[in-house]
Amino acid sequence: MSRQLLLLWLGLAVLLAGCTGGAIAPRYTSEDPDIMRIGNERPADPQVTIENLGSYCLEITETWSEQGATPDGQNLWALNTRREVVPCQ
Repeated sequence: MSRQLLLLWLGLAVLLAGCTGGAIAPRYTSEDPDIMRIGNERPADPQVTIENLGSYCLEITETWSEQGATPDGQNLWALNTRREVVPCQ
């Protein structure tokens, strides 16, 4: 009985410790503005580029997507990159 009581108290202590811990505050800045931007206007999509990697080429398409908002209502924009193997020209 005492072992069960001890486990119950331990479980309760762990639950309370987990709930009382402070949440990690989000940071709405980036050291690299090429991958994340903040603002209500959508950033212009960069041009499609083709990289020659020797035996094959990659077509790289970058687009900006909305990823939520800051507490003051500004949009968060993240850069998505799509790579596709294409024939070299």
